[in-house]
Amino acid sequence: MAGTTARSGPASRPDLLPQVAGGRRPTGQLTLAQLRDHVASGRIDTVLLALPDLQGRLKGKRYHARHFVDRVAEGGAEVCAYVLATDIAMTPVDGFELASWQTGYQDLRVIPDLSTVRVLPWMPGTALVLADAVDPDAHLVEVSPRRMLQRQLARIAAQGLQVKTGLESEFVLYRGTYAQAAASGHHGLQPITAENLDYALDHDPGTDRFFRRLQAALSGAGLPVEAIKTEGAAGQVEVTFPYGDALAACDGHLVFKHAVRLMGQRAGMAPTFMAAPVTGTASGLHLHVSVWKDGHPVLAGPDGSLSQPAEQAIAGLLDALPGLAPLYAPNANSYKRSAPNSFAPAHFTWGIDNRTCAVRVVGHGDGLHLEIRLPGADANPYLALAATLASITHGLDHELKPPPPCTGNAYDTTDAPPLPTTLDHALTAFNQHPVAQRAFGTAVVAHYARLGQVEDAAHRFAVTDVDRHRWFTRA
Repeated sequence: MAGTTARSGPASRPDLLPQVAGGRRPTGQLTLAQLRDHVASGRIDTVLLALPDLQGRLKGKRYHARHFVDRVAEGGAEVCAYVLATDIAMTPVDGFELASWQTGYQDLRVIPDLSTVRVLPWMPGTALVLADAVDPDAHLVEVSPRRMLQRQLARIAAQGLQVKTGLESEFVLYRGTYAQAAASGHHGLQPITAENLDYALDHDPGTDRFFRRLQAALSGAGLPVEAIKTEGAAGQVEVTFPYGDALAACDGHLVFKHAVRLMGQRAGMAPTFMAAPVTGTASGLHLHVSVWKDGHPVLAGPDGSLSQPAEQAIAGLLDALPGLAPLYAPNANSYKRSAPNSFAPAHFTWGIDNRTCAVRVVGHGDGLHLEIRLPGADANPYLALAATLASITHGLDHELKPPPPCTGNAYDTTDAPPLPTTLDHALTAFNQHPVAQRAFGTAVVAHYARLGQVEDAAHRFAVTDVDRHRWFTRA
């Protein structure tokens, strides 16, 4: 599908088109040797070295490509340690053990993961490489989101199991640029579509053009999409990616968001991955998770029903995820998504092909898998998936049994715990949660609890438009 889209894409933007057979333009993922060849030929002149930060963004430096392959690729580089110890606005704040005013905001060494080299077609002549942070003793930094997911994958692997993941991401496109939105105080934002175009196939030319260019660009970066569709809210878009390696899925998600933001701005659009950008709109990051052993999926029994490992995994999710919310709902806005009848879950429930539940069992036969519908679009995918896998491991370790599945509207349930309603509520449960402590360790829990406190404080004392609207003339 991606190849067909690329051939029918606009010829006026060759930088967004994947390479065709025999062409010269590099595409997809590269080995270090291939990168060196493209640098030597001048086809790649810039390399972005990026460390995924706490919020799930690419942070790093642009390197001249020759300097990168000669000095950085195998020698590493440095970034200020506050990249892994700061809020969404990159504000230096105290209270983090890793880096603060007390530590002098020292450097942190980052080592390129050379299995992640890929071309970015939306940035001509540019390749991206992800990096892992290490401490002075060359140990991986445990609070790094990428490392946190790696640890949970290792815990499941110790049981002889592997995880495959596909991500389904929603975002909203508004007309105009980020600068224009900021100049208006983010008031009067106009979505690119004025109505519900869920499953529509008759998009306006501008939207169709953006979808084609995005699909072609992602394919050229080695990230072919499974599907792109407009969603139920005005201007809302959903992009789904095929199943694959869990860590690679999260790596790819950050690259995808980078593409959406840059390409959206070039098209005169302002994309947002907020969980609730406006009242009544809820954007999610759904995690589709399958568990395998010896090359075979294990969630379906011989008769197609749920296997015992599947039931234990579901039970672990329902038991542990209530205490891990700051890892998949990281800021105050995250908790405004879970409104009744919003398709965002409001209780910790599970069901068979039931979109009102937090955990949806979907698929058939070998394709049966779990869809975790709790994370919002604002979630860091590494942290959300790490919390999911820690919960599944918890269920397997303790051989837990789930409650009966929800067969009706889960918003009406009275016998399942509700989601936390505020970040402050979520942090109270997270701080001392036994699954969090066991899976991630005291220092990591303290780090993310501090991050949550910073976010909570930023909202708690801010006067909003709602405050003024309700009280200005009535107080």
